[in-house]
Amino acid sequence: MSTTLFGEHTHVINIGLEGFATDITRAGGDVTHLQWTPPAEGNVDSGRELAALINDPEIAQANELAMSRYLAAQPVLVDVLPAAEAIPVLAANKHILHAGPPIAWADMCGPVQGALIGAVLYEGWADNADDAAAMLACGDIMLEPCHHHNAVGPMAGIISPSMPLWVVENTDSPNRERVFSNFNEGLGQALRFGANNADVIERLKWMGSELADALQAAVRHSGGIELKPIQAQALHMGDEVHNRNAAATGLLLKQLVPALFAANIERDVMARVLAFIMGNDHFFLNLSMASCKSMLNAAANIANSTMVTVMARNGVNFGIQLSGTGKRWYQAPANTIDGLFFPSYSAEDAAADLGDSAITETAGLGGFAMAASQAIVKFVGGTAQDAIRYSRTMQDITIGSNPAFTIPSMNFSPVAAGIDARKVLDNMIMPVINTGIAHKQAGVGQIGAGITTAPASCFIAALHDFTQTRTGAAHD
Repeated sequence: MSTTLFGEHTHVINIGLEGFATDITRAGGDVTHLQWTPPAEGNVDSGRELAALINDPEIAQANELAMSRYLAAQPVLVDVLPAAEAIPVLAANKHILHAGPPIAWADMCGPVQGALIGAVLYEGWADNADDAAAMLACGDIMLEPCHHHNAVGPMAGIISPSMPLWVVENTDSPNRERVFSNFNEGLGQALRFGANNADVIERLKWMGSELADALQAAVRHSGGIELKPIQAQALHMGDEVHNRNAAATGLLLKQLVPALFAANIERDVMARVLAFIMGNDHFFLNLSMASCKSMLNAAANIANSTMVTVMARNGVNFGIQLSGTGKRWYQAPANTIDGLFFPSYSAEDAAADLGDSAITETAGLGGFAMAASQAIVKFVGGTAQDAIRYSRTMQDITIGSNPAFTIPSMNFSPVAAGIDARKVLDNMIMPVINTGIAHKQAGVGQIGAGITTAPASCFIAALHDFTQTRTGAAHD
């Protein structure tokens, strides 16, 4: 019996290794290659665990509850306080917070070590950088992640007792839970990039005195500033409120200026305060992060939920937390960043992914809302079509979307929100993050910006522990 298969023109659909499709194309064949990766990186045990979690009604119900609390949260800026007053544990002893998951001094990257040395000098615990480094190395100073105290900070994310903090309350929560973030110092030589010279310390002292006093008076006089409306409007004005905050900073100023006048701030002080804010388009970033942290805290600690409530990096490791497993960290080496570098710098100079600012992506903003910010695309490397693709692709890994935040260029579609760890591994689509790139040496500063993703192994570890937790609960 003969076959006509080899005499006919065939169209091949290739799934898996792209090399097979390439060989067919080189031979003159007609082939369509489908981008597909086995779930859970092809790990058989993880795949079985994932399969058992898909379509689980308890998880679906828990995720729906977590999502509803995230959507209902109403973050409001209510105060400015010294960190030791806002987070009392910082006043008990020498204690500093940093970005990302826990990490020992000896294992930290250059920018975080440099920033910690700067914080010790700022607090007056040492007279010079060498003595400060020795104190940190011998464990005289307690180091913890910001997230352990409901706080967030960009890049190195350093918070020490005397630093001023934004205080944000979720007015939808019964106890008006508070979260905190430090102030943004601006670009160039900044503590968050590891700089700790005299100019940096002097600016921090001014921020902790004159600037903090003026903003405290203004915020208290304002009666509270709602943050979600600012973020929502900024999305319509070209921000994605992670790497671009030009519009959001302007909208914040519209509320701060009348409050500064009403609070009877002296004219020369007000001039310095306004000049500082107006000279820093990233000033709103730290408030955007606090707002996102507030929304995600509302979704945390719900049994059986696979919703991701934290993504953060310390320049060495990337860590996530799930709602259903509380404060437990699941870590993997932080990915490098694919982006554009300032003149004279390259990927060899870059630190790995760093900072708590991925809390914006965790809440559906930043890289998830790239399509709203065509202006940021060139800065991080890419095209307008890339931005829309990122925002659409993230819809495949989320529980739902957030109608409070819409994207004009996508016909005012709501942003994808509520990352479901199961969907991440089932589709093998990692959360996209747009971020600044810090030099690996302390104090050099930002050397570029780009796109990176969360590592898959964080999600594999999280769902494995999630499964073990549920099994243990059943045995109890």
